[in-house]
Amino acid sequence: MQRKFILLVFAIALAWTANAQSVNYITTEQFKQKVFNYTTEREWKYLGDKPCVIDFYTTWCGPCKMLAPVMEQLAKDYAGKVYFYKIDVEKETEIAQAFQITSFPRILYIPAKERPIMQIGLQAKQDIADIIDEHLLK
Repeated sequence: MQRKFILLVFAIALAWTANAQSVNYITTEQFKQKVFNYTTEREWKYLGDKPCVIDFYTTWCGPCKMLAPVMEQLAKDYAGKVYFYKIDVEKETEIAQAFQITSFPRILYIPAKERPIMQIGLQAKQDIADIIDEHLLK
């Protein structure tokens, strides 16, 4: 009986983690493949199959560090509905220059079929969720 219970708990935990999503760190080249290839396209054309949220950050930025766990939680909350990406602009200088990113954190919200929305600065979890619900998942 106890062994069956342990196996059941393990199966539930495994199923839960399989459905959980986390924030994925991407490079400039991955951005061009998954999001938008700004070197070949003149008009915005999102390449993903569902909306995404991109956190442009630096490792030394205090507000960026505060935003990281919020983004991880939101990635779990919206698993299967929205992709969550992070881009370290100090490592990925080309994309920082292309999007003129000079202050951090900066969040790019990308609907599947519409133009993206950019926000600068630390945002509360509920504010980010509201934007996702109203602009990405409407």
